[in-house]
Amino acid sequence: MSRLREKYVNEIVNDLIKKFEYKNKMQVPRVEKIVVNMGVGEAKDNVKILESALNDLQLICGQKPIVCRAKKSISNFKLRENMPIGCKVTLRRNRMYDFMDKLLNVALPRVRDFRGVSEKSFDGKGNYTLGLKEHLIFPEIEYDKIDKIRGLEVIFVTTANTDEEARELLKFLGMPFAN
Repeated sequence: MSRLREKYVNEIVNDLIKKFEYKNKMQVPRVEKIVVNMGVGEAKDNVKILESALNDLQLICGQKPIVCRAKKSISNFKLRENMPIGCKVTLRRNRMYDFMDKLLNVALPRVRDFRGVSEKSFDGKGNYTLGLKEHLIFPEIEYDKIDKIRGLEVIFVTTANTDEEARELLKFLGMPFAN
């Protein structure tokens, strides 16, 4: 069991029960899954770019990503239906907690001029989206071996009913929110 998951089971559940006055432990929100998404719009012209993004995402997450395809054609972007335009990974259970631990303790402190993440990125239903401008902040990515710096999106899907509950859950797990 990962260190972050042990902390959730032992400490965070009790703190959240006290704060929100839940009647039992099953009402306490938890992180259900983490989705890591990398949009690669240039892949419509060159398939090797998509392969490079797939390899980078697999190194970061430790799980094989799936290819995301365009749902409909858009002539202004020279995009046709079913063209590959990105990749994503859905992490659950131990891999999710390992990735979260690595993101919070290793990757985010490596961001240039980092002052915390925004508290405004909640969707109203308890899910949090974090956008990263470069994937170089992860220790698995070697600067010399990449062809282009890409951004990625990390979505924390929680069982919380409100943004306030989800914010407290992520704060207890160690998310460095800006003040």
